[in-house]
Amino acid sequence: MNDHTLTPPSASARAAAEERLAGLATPSGALGRLGELGVWLAAVQGQCPPAPPAHVRAVIFAGDHGVAAHGVSAYPSAVTPAMVRTFLIGRAGVSALAAAHGVHVRVLDLAVDDDLEGVDPAVLAEVQRFKVRRSSEPIHLADALTTEQVEQALAAGATVAREEIAAGADLLISGDMGIGNTTPATALIAALLGLPATDLTGRGTGIDDTALVLKQQLVQEAVDRVGDRGPVGLLAGLGGADLAASAGFMAEAARQGVPVLLDGVISVACGLVADRLAPGAAAWFAAGHRSTEPAQVFALEKLGLVPMLDLGMRLGEGSGAVAAVPVVRSAAAVLRDVALLSDLGI
Repeated sequence: MNDHTLTPPSASARAAAEERLAGLATPSGALGRLGELGVWLAAVQGQCPPAPPAHVRAVIFAGDHGVAAHGVSAYPSAVTPAMVRTFLIGRAGVSALAAAHGVHVRVLDLAVDDDLEGVDPAVLAEVQRFKVRRSSEPIHLADALTTEQVEQALAAGATVAREEIAAGADLLISGDMGIGNTTPATALIAALLGLPATDLTGRGTGIDDTALVLKQQLVQEAVDRVGDRGPVGLLAGLGGADLAASAGFMAEAARQGVPVLLDGVISVACGLVADRLAPGAAAWFAAGHRSTEPAQVFALEKLGLVPMLDLGMRLGEGSGAVAAVPVVRSAAAVLRDVALLSDLGI
């Protein structure tokens, strides 16, 4: 992985943007969060006014999780490879949103428990280029991955970030696909924040009350089993190759000075880990939407981020972040194009 020191967003561009926002021909504070977002965008771009992101690129890190066989999901793991195929033909939920908003989508199989037979060989080679393993171990019983597998996945995520940036990305999104993945994401957040599973665990794909209690118990067992570890150890104990790759992707994006728009609980859990891997990375992140998963809310508070949208979404795939892309572009547009009071002689 690239280990050069992380540089914070530009303080001078932020100050200039704050000054410009205060001088716009609008009532003070009238732009609300849109104005604050424009200031953040100026800081991460290092320029004022900021430019609306033109090349937004989303990467979906897919993987299966051994814990899915233990009653924590309303759907079987067979859905994961089916959805990977759906991404590849551009017919998933995130695909529709991405097409509407000009976002490029790439899907990668890090740990899907399937060979994806029938996919065009050339396409399959690219999709599985970074594959670490098939599925992960059930986290309440054993470590999800070995340390070596975590390092492999982190390096893969960092490589993918550099590839997307080389392709012109000026805003990145980390999406996810994996039945059962809210369980390891919640466990990671519980371990990192030191909070009980009962406060954090949500219904994921829509489990009933009985399954929710089971999921809470399982998350707590996993966290208690792992104990106090650093970020790599936590990814090994509680994560999965897909989550580790996502964390590596976001940490590297921050190191490279490219902003990241976070999605739901999986993305935010990985963002929390990324900020431990590359301290200060959170300054390069913005929150696309508020998930219905309680763990996401606590993690966003820890990161100091307020979500742009609150639509009751819990799809994953990067979909909530993609839905927020027009808001980011709007924030740049108002800071750039609204007249200044001084221009009006006021």
